[in-house]
Amino acid sequence: MRFAVFTLLIVLVFAGSSCGLFGPRDETADAVKLVQEANKDLREIKKLYEASEGDVDKPGKRVQLKQALEANDEAQVKKIADEVNFLIVDGMNFAKTAIEKIQQAQELNVNDEYKEYLNLKELALKKQVDAFEQYRQASRSLRDNYDPQNDAVRAKVKIEFDERTDKYRRLMEEARDFSSQANELAKDAIRKESRQ
Repeated sequence: MRFAVFTLLIVLVFAGSSCGLFGPRDETADAVKLVQEANKDLREIKKLYEASEGDVDKPGKRVQLKQALEANDEAQVKKIADEVNFLIVDGMNFAKTAIEKIQQAQELNVNDEYKEYLNLKELALKKQVDAFEQYRQASRSLRDNYDPQNDAVRAKVKIEFDERTDKYRRLMEEARDFSSQANELAKDAIRKESRQ
């Protein structure tokens, strides 16, 4: 409910400054519908991210994979790495679909503030895709190359996994920053509109 009210406020605020009786038709409401569809994809990404990260009660795939690596359990490493790969591919597909919807919204006739909001949302999603690719490559390398019998290969694969996992977390943080900036832009526009 709160999200729907926030979305309605965004439509009213961003559309308010670009409507004209004789000018081009304002398409902010259409753009917002596309963003709402993209947000459904984002909620699916969040579920996949939570499955990967886990929580206090249930360790996620990343923790399970780390534990399997520490135990030198080749079968578990490869099994979990394969599961992670599927999670990530799903996440990347949701992100790419959401990006397409955001790009369609950017092509519509909306005001500059809303275009900036959409641009920040797109940047956030692209960072997520980059992050997912890092994590996918890390899990694939483990799945395809992990060998507990070969110390040199095992160490190399673990180092690559740790480096790519760190890069994944950094990129996800950057994505959250872009998304937060977009949300702040929307909130600022709402505050400005309420003062008028």
